[in-house]
Amino acid sequence: MRRPEIADVRTYVLKLAADAPYLGAMPDSSTTGYQVREPWRSLYSARYETLLVEVVADDGTSGWGEALAPVAPEVPAAIVELLLAPVLRGGSATSPRPTWSRLRDLMRERGHLVGHQADALAAVDIALWDLAGKISGRSVVELLGGAFRTSIPTYVSGLPKPSDDERAALARDWVARGARRVKLHIGHGVERDLATVDAIREAAPELSIAVDAHWAYSITDAIRLAHGLAERGCWFLEAPLAPEDRAGHGELVARSSIPIAVGEAMRNRYEFSDWLTSRALRIAQPDIARTGITEGMAIAEVASAAHVPVAPHHSVGLGVAMAAGLHVSAAIEDLPAFEYQPTSTEVGQRILHAPLLVAADHIDLPAGPGLGIDVDIDAVTALASRS
Repeated sequence: MRRPEIADVRTYVLKLAADAPYLGAMPDSSTTGYQVREPWRSLYSARYETLLVEVVADDGTSGWGEALAPVAPEVPAAIVELLLAPVLRGGSATSPRPTWSRLRDLMRERGHLVGHQADALAAVDIALWDLAGKISGRSVVELLGGAFRTSIPTYVSGLPKPSDDERAALARDWVARGARRVKLHIGHGVERDLATVDAIREAAPELSIAVDAHWAYSITDAIRLAHGLAERGCWFLEAPLAPEDRAGHGELVARSSIPIAVGEAMRNRYEFSDWLTSRALRIAQPDIARTGITEGMAIAEVASAAHVPVAPHHSVGLGVAMAAGLHVSAAIEDLPAFEYQPTSTEVGQRILHAPLLVAADHIDLPAGPGLGIDVDIDAVTALASRS
């Protein structure tokens, strides 16, 4: 029997407005453009920006993927259109791993296993797994070998309010809705950050509290912060130092009694292997919309060999990225939790015919072939036209 081949590859750049930007108001309250949000160093957008990729088989079946591209999604879109799509057309529609390997090698010796090239690869890879699942009538997690769980534990990411009193009130509200875990986005100075933790702990003692420092600290201050968080019984400290400082993270891990979590800036198993071998992290946080499903599972296996749990990162990705992250989370043996960003999730449902089943402390794995989601092509086309 002839196997379906890839007939077309389509890209959709989306920039969606919402009532609240990711992680709260922008510094100048603008609704467009990019800004640095001090004390964090990266550019952020007031909108929810992303790249969707549709891979279409010659039998008409479509698979959907998404890159984590919170700024300038036009860049990975151009990579897909110029470099990846010409190689994909005419290839197998049911062989995601060999296809990913072929695409990886296109720019490998030029250093492009990272950055925008990797983001573009991730979107295509997710689409290929979705397509293979739909053609075979099996879910992605089945293609990956089966699910360890179909209810994915989550933590609420962010209490996006301007004051500790308001954050504490929001924490109490989340507890009332059934939340069990929360991650605070900090980096404003050790004393101020610990005061925020104290306010949340007092308001909602039931919550497990993690913190994300957004790469803001020196090694000296990160050690002080880690000690303070450990004294308060916190869950983990994420991204405390500059993302390229593997040695610094290794020193911090050795001196900290709270787990250090790292991974959203990394795209492949080779990077994670170096950090794991160096004992520079205690929780691995790949973002599947930056690694893809193929490489995400490879990263999980590398982490497993080092006895390090994997808690996938998820921030501004829409429903496709979330579904991909959930399928990988279901297939990982040692999974503490999956990141749940409420506003991003709400915005991300706009492109789906039926919403993902989200609760305050878990998300149900989407059922059905492929990623188990039904992308609304009319909505995607209309939203892309407004970007």
